[in-house]
Amino acid sequence: MAAARESVMPGRATRFRSALPSGQGLLTRRLDRWLVLLAIGLAGMSFAVMQSLVIPVLPLIREQLGTSTAGVTWVLTGNLLSAAIATPILGRVGDLFGKKWVLVATLGVLLLGTLLAALAASLPVLILARIIQGVGGGLFPLAFGIVRDRFPEDMVPGAIGLISSTLAFGGGLGVVLAGPIVDHLNYHWLFWIPCPLITLAALAIAVVVPHTTGRPAGRINWPGAAALSIWMTALLLALTEGPRLGWTSPWVIGLIALVAIGVPAWITLEKRAKTPLIDLRMLVRPEVWRFNLVAFLFGIALYSSFRIVPELLQTPSSSGYGFSATVSESGMYLLPQTVAAFVLGLMAGPIERWVGSARAVVLGSLIGGIGFVVLAVAHDQGWQILVASTLLGVGTGLTYAAIPAVIVDAVPADQTGVATGVNTNVRTIGGAVGTQFTAGILTAGVVVGATPPEARFTAVFVVLAAVSLLAVGIGLSRPRPRPRAAFTG
Repeated sequence: MAAARESVMPGRATRFRSALPSGQGLLTRRLDRWLVLLAIGLAGMSFAVMQSLVIPVLPLIREQLGTSTAGVTWVLTGNLLSAAIATPILGRVGDLFGKKWVLVATLGVLLLGTLLAALAASLPVLILARIIQGVGGGLFPLAFGIVRDRFPEDMVPGAIGLISSTLAFGGGLGVVLAGPIVDHLNYHWLFWIPCPLITLAALAIAVVVPHTTGRPAGRINWPGAAALSIWMTALLLALTEGPRLGWTSPWVIGLIALVAIGVPAWITLEKRAKTPLIDLRMLVRPEVWRFNLVAFLFGIALYSSFRIVPELLQTPSSSGYGFSATVSESGMYLLPQTVAAFVLGLMAGPIERWVGSARAVVLGSLIGGIGFVVLAVAHDQGWQILVASTLLGVGTGLTYAAIPAVIVDAVPADQTGVATGVNTNVRTIGGAVGTQFTAGILTAGVVVGATPPEARFTAVFVVLAAVSLLAVGIGLSRPRPRPRAAFTG
């Protein structure tokens, strides 16, 4: 592995073997690594913030654009579909041709979509902009691949944990900031404000991340990429449109049939390809498939919490259980979750040393499950919500930081981008399943526009606690390898 890593770093080792005194040389290496982490972390946070900012204010966007709930849902769905398709493809492109400039180009596309969204005055233009923004989802496998290429093996888990924490922190920060932005400005500023952050991230990566040549042997399996895009699009459309149109509608049944046909076709194309987009043998490795399943369950729990907790807080207190909170106030209740996730990400190195990445995933899932239990049994007082939010943040931080490290450690270096891209997609699909499933629990049999009974929220939290505990069981299903050394820079 060391030899492979050296082969994609021309000039890097020479620069480190300078005539500097040993102490100064060590300081230079540490500073260089932290600058790389800072640049990549800014990139991750810029996408995460951009993805989550619109979640709490979709009703406002619907009102200002004069559209329907089904129409404005495509502001999220379009972004989700684009990210799901782009993520594994860009991960493979980065593995083949070098990750740095593919990452810079990905941020350029994200910036273009964000500028278009800021200028959008109609729903079709806004949806198009969000589809373009979704390409930014491909930056995470590229970022994880850069870390694996550039860092010594014993530092990889902690460094990946730090990058992953920016995803958790940025997603929570977007939910927290959305209310104040629209209260004092308008929804267009949800897109104007992140533009400088995206630009800064792209410039930082261009300046501080060394160029890698990639491994250009082979090519991209475009038929496989097309088949993957088709069945994944059909799957996510079925998940998002099923609750609205009905699961027995011809449109939804047709989408499900397309998935049933598309998956075997994709598998066949990948098996026949000399250079498959996704090495299917990689996916059946025990650590890969188990922690992809954990990521799916984690996506259900995390994205559901982003949707359900604010809805509980914004329910009128006249119903007997709500808080009548505004969008801004409900965001502040989620601030402990955001901060805790970020702090746990910063502690990724020591946590990796103490318990190992796989055990950290299990611990995070357990703590998150306890948070949902707290919400199920006690959600009448503000402090109860804050306690649960903190527990969810701790669980999110641990899990976000550790899952990519487990995946990276389980696959060859030239599969890093695509493997982490698949893991990201599995988590995204879990989020789509979770938000639709929990919405179904809340609204089934409830008159449109009416407030769901409190028991429905309790049921959702019980289900999410069970999902988290199922992730714990899967994570514990076989012995773990001994932890490695922590990331210290």
